[in-house]
Amino acid sequence: EMPNMALDGLFVALLLSFGTTVALDPIPRITWEPRDVHLVRFQEPGVSNYSALLLGSGDDTLYIGAREAIFAVNSLNIADKQHEVRWRVTEDKKAKCAEKGKSKETECLNYIRVLQFLNSTVLYVCGTNAFQPTCDHLLLKTFELVGKNEDGKGRCPFDPAQSYTSVMVDGELYSGTSYNFLGSEPIISRNSPQSPLRTEYAIPWLNEPSFVYADVIRKNPNGTDGEDDKIYFFFTEVSVEYEFFGKSMIPRIARVCKGDQGGLRTLQKKWTSFLKARLACSLLENNSLFNVINDVFILRAPDLKEPVFYAVFTPQWNNVGLSAVCAYNMSLVEDVFSKGKYMQSATVEQSHTKWVRYSGEVPKPRPGACINNEAKAANYSSSLNLPDKTLQFVKDHPLMDDSVVPISNRPRLIKRDVNYTQIVVDRIQALDKTVYDVMFISTDRGALHKAVSADSGMHIIEETQLFPGSEPVQTLLLSAEPVKAEPAQAQVLPGWGRGGAGRGWEGRGWALPSAMAVLQAASARPQEQPRGLLSRLGVGFSDGPQLNSAAAMLPERRSGGSSGTVNGGLVCPAPPSLPAIQEAH
Repeated sequence: EMPNMALDGLFVALLLSFGTTVALDPIPRITWEPRDVHLVRFQEPGVSNYSALLLGSGDDTLYIGAREAIFAVNSLNIADKQHEVRWRVTEDKKAKCAEKGKSKETECLNYIRVLQFLNSTVLYVCGTNAFQPTCDHLLLKTFELVGKNEDGKGRCPFDPAQSYTSVMVDGELYSGTSYNFLGSEPIISRNSPQSPLRTEYAIPWLNEPSFVYADVIRKNPNGTDGEDDKIYFFFTEVSVEYEFFGKSMIPRIARVCKGDQGGLRTLQKKWTSFLKARLACSLLENNSLFNVINDVFILRAPDLKEPVFYAVFTPQWNNVGLSAVCAYNMSLVEDVFSKGKYMQSATVEQSHTKWVRYSGEVPKPRPGACINNEAKAANYSSSLNLPDKTLQFVKDHPLMDDSVVPISNRPRLIKRDVNYTQIVVDRIQALDKTVYDVMFISTDRGALHKAVSADSGMHIIEETQLFPGSEPVQTLLLSAEPVKAEPAQAQVLPGWGRGGAGRGWEGRGWALPSAMAVLQAASARPQEQPRGLLSRLGVGFSDGPQLNSAAAMLPERRSGGSSGTVNGGLVCPAPPSLPAIQEAH
């Protein structure tokens, strides 16, 4: 591992070289402790590992996937449980799981990992089911499982500790997970009755990936090129193009086209549009300093010409705790895939394989491209019509040589002595009509940073310690519904004074941001302590907790703790008309 002294020296070098252009190690203006936050707690006896959260379409219901249970609670007062259903593993499956060397008490249970809307009345749910992943339909009207018991292989992980991500697009589930019991076969797949597709099982396609996020970017309805909807996956994997001591990790963005039907002969039932590229987030040219991606948030707003995605990174060797936030324009991502150079493997020194830029002729239609108007004009109406030469090329060359670089070619924020885990971003209009992107970034010590970019740089407005213990926050969800606030309730952010943000902030007024951030924090291993959920007030601009609410998941504490400590479960801020059930100290 890289020694602490080397990283310390590197950080000093960054300060000297880039201190005037990048927010390096900004100090939070205000820090709030758990005792400053009133909490309401929800916990079901015998239930733990609340590991999947989904906000209802109207943001009034929060769906929770836990160990062998699914709940629906009032998102504004999560102590108000509305529905529940249990989904347990049979004793026979537990026994078979234990025979394979897994723990009957912890691993051989059903951990809910997928919660997605199939339509307005049905949830699509999947669980690990004692290392036999299974999916079902949950009827929202009666809150009952239909009992389909579909094979969840490729949609949900076998092991509750394995990484995974999923997104539902027009009734079809796109997943990044593992395809076998051992977790040694990674897969990006589409679950579709008409056209199921998956990645090729080959190192150039996926090399020990750790999936973090997936989402769809819809085509421009006013576009003239006939482009397709695209699904993007974000993950960290072992690099094939860089040679260092041991395994060098690298952050990736990959994409597939919604209209992909696979190939007719080559790449049958496999993606013909799968391409991936390196996500660059570094201050040093050609140096992948921040090479582990932890989370992604795609910002969409009416006043934005295109989506912008924010990502949080840490270095692979991170002894001193160094984190960065980079932002990217989606158009640059697509330029890399549609216009960039490919990489190819070359054998050198007998059996050694090295990846280099491909400089030969590229077949037409362009390998990995969606079926657009240009392809249709050439009589390629479907990926099934693509020539074998194009399909063989993309099968052998899924990796792009060009990297996706961040806006302004540098991080938005670099913070020392912290490991950032998750991020959500809201676009806020201040009282002076200026628009700001406000970032809410969680840490592995249970804190939430609220940061905003102003004329003088990036500033961390607040740091709120969500948990009495230093438990990592692992999921943030941002509600689409704004908090209703009268103009008189708008907060004014006073000047920062000496060493603060400068004159530009003196007396500047701020409107309240969007409403709810739902946070989940949990350790990776299911055999560790069970988890609970926590929520708090105050994710808006203010000098203290206010109207907005947030919920978070953390490993719960055992009963019998000292008075005032949170003993786990689901916790939410008390409405004004209700007293807080429990206050964290």
